[in-house]
Amino acid sequence: MDVVLLIKAALMGLVEGLTEFLPISSTGHLILAGALLGFDDEKAKVFDIAIQTGAIFAVILVYWQKIRDTVVALPTDAQAQRFALNVLIAFVPAVVLGLLFGKAIKAHLFTPVVVASTFILGGFVILWAERRQQRNPAVARIQDVDAMSAMDALKVGLVQCFAMIPGTSRSGATIIGGMLLGLSRKAATDFSFYLAIPTLIGAGAYSLYKERTLLSLADTPLFGVGLVVSFLSAWLCIRWLLRFISTHSFNGFAYYRIVFGLVVLATAWSGTVVWSA
Repeated sequence: MDVVLLIKAALMGLVEGLTEFLPISSTGHLILAGALLGFDDEKAKVFDIAIQTGAIFAVILVYWQKIRDTVVALPTDAQAQRFALNVLIAFVPAVVLGLLFGKAIKAHLFTPVVVASTFILGGFVILWAERRQQRNPAVARIQDVDAMSAMDALKVGLVQCFAMIPGTSRSGATIIGGMLLGLSRKAATDFSFYLAIPTLIGAGAYSLYKERTLLSLADTPLFGVGLVVSFLSAWLCIRWLLRFISTHSFNGFAYYRIVFGLVVLATAWSGTVVWSA
């Protein structure tokens, strides 16, 4: 295996792990990084989705206690059953709409203008959501994921579907959407992480199955490096983010999104990045 290619895989894994759970769109950053590294062919697109599984293992590790307790109590405990059902309810809309409209979205919405617009618009939505909770803390009626109802979960699941629009960010949609729907910053972030487990594992498995003809046994080291680096960087990022949100707002990410949207426009205009890929 080409050492340079393995280094590129490690760098892409690092980008995935550091951006997957922040409200800044990992997909947009992977496209930019892939273009700059010359790692943007058809196999690389499958790689980008597959290495999300490494980031998900990091979520499972960080939240292992809650996940284990829920699984153990699932047969008899009503609270555990409600939590698992809420995750399932929130997961379903993305599956349905993804299967129905995924191809059309990829064909028509992956343009520099759309990506840049969603980056910038998402930044202003974050600023609005944070200002709303700061002015009226009472709007955050749900302080813990166990207090969510099935309707709360469904609403977050529907909001997650906005992430199918390039540049939106799955984490951004679920966290900020959750805050606008009445979840506290901590509850929205926690539920976003739990919802990521079935969503990203499902997306990765589906992508690998659909594009299996592009892959071979020789690609194992490439994907292995990407998965390991994605796992380690995501684990560090999640632990940092959970500490960060206890004392900080998401406003910094909002300003970053606005700047990054301008970067998308600049790179597209100059031809540095082919965003339609």
